[in-house]
Amino acid sequence: MNNRSNKVKHLVLAAFIGSAYAALTIMLAPISYGQIQVRISEALTLLPYFSKFSIPGLFIGCIIANLVGGYGLPDIVFGSLATLTAAILTYLIGKSNIKYKKYLAPLPPVVINAVVIGLILKYTLNLPLLITIFWVGLGEAVSCYLFGLFLVSVVEKNARLKKYFIE
Repeated sequence: MNNRSNKVKHLVLAAFIGSAYAALTIMLAPISYGQIQVRISEALTLLPYFSKFSIPGLFIGCIIANLVGGYGLPDIVFGSLATLTAAILTYLIGKSNIKYKKYLAPLPPVVINAVVIGLILKYTLNLPLLITIFWVGLGEAVSCYLFGLFLVSVVEKNARLKKYFIE
């Protein structure tokens, strides 16, 4: 495949990832927002482990989901930037030579979102900070370590998916 068709493929996949993130978050809204949340779409934040083209899709998908979420501008801006930052760090882990990097890849989304979303919810809903960080982190750990690592394993074991997601 030539460079131009690779760019088109990556753009289409980024758009698919972004729309999947937004759709999953919004469809599962009762468990996607708030102090106790398991945002299933966060499993997709492990896709940068394979390639960087998923990063903008995740960022835009998160912006769309946070526009619907109802926590206002702080969540739209800082919540989305948290996902962007975590996606970049997950990408860097994927490209590294770190031992057990597959199991470290979920760590950036868990830690960054726990802290940032915890602060946002403290600010917007006046919730206790440490408890909120704990609950958001726990939900994020379920999404990333359970569903996200499952997604990574599926991509690694499927030649057709590898062709799409691994650069």
